[in-house]
Amino acid sequence: MRIAVFGTGTVGRALAGALAERGHEVTVGTRDPGETASRTGPDRMGRPPFSEWQAGHPEVGLADYAGAAGSAELVVNATSGAGSLPALGAAGAARLAGKVLVDVSNPLDFSQGMPPVLNPVNTDSLAERIQQAFPGARVVKTLNTMNAALMVDPGRLAGGDHSVFLSGDDAAAKDTVRDLLESFGHRDIIDLGDITSARGAEMWLPLWLRLYGVLGTADFNIKVVRGVE
Repeated sequence: MRIAVFGTGTVGRALAGALAERGHEVTVGTRDPGETASRTGPDRMGRPPFSEWQAGHPEVGLADYAGAAGSAELVVNATSGAGSLPALGAAGAARLAGKVLVDVSNPLDFSQGMPPVLNPVNTDSLAERIQQAFPGARVVKTLNTMNAALMVDPGRLAGGDHSVFLSGDDAAAKDTVRDLLESFGHRDIIDLGDITSARGAEMWLPLWLRLYGVLGTADFNIKVVRGVE
């Protein structure tokens, strides 16, 4: 499958690399490919420059958002919450129409300092805003409840016995995303329902951040334990 991954950070790199390893034709989308490729020092998060990562993944392409989306069959939004709508807007509604749009982002608002808050929250979600802004896209929310390493390698934690969620209005799109999740090794995939159910998945983040602070590691996840009938 031809897949565009929007975002050059930790999540985008993890997903792009894992998808390419599974035989997909992957292009990473960014605002300015020339500027991204020319960076030589670490970014503000201390990550090595994208060019260094891409040298180890020569099969992964780099393009602007419009170019990456235009040639893709499926688009993954792995940008920051604040950057999601601008990035998708730069791709253009026509290039997203009819395509599965996998949203793994979280609407974290750092404007009041740390810890961040969610915006939107409770009666809305980032996934819903994306679906509203791009009604022709088939938005599926998933993977936002765990760190990048667990997204693509669930077996690194408890043998992979933990849960991942799906939210979206298009059943066929969710089936496509389920297949991708299974290719990563996810086994406990729970369909929460329509796109409004993404509110619950996004509202896990405040607790995730507190747990991260207490545990001192991001290697943890939710496991939904069912009752015995």
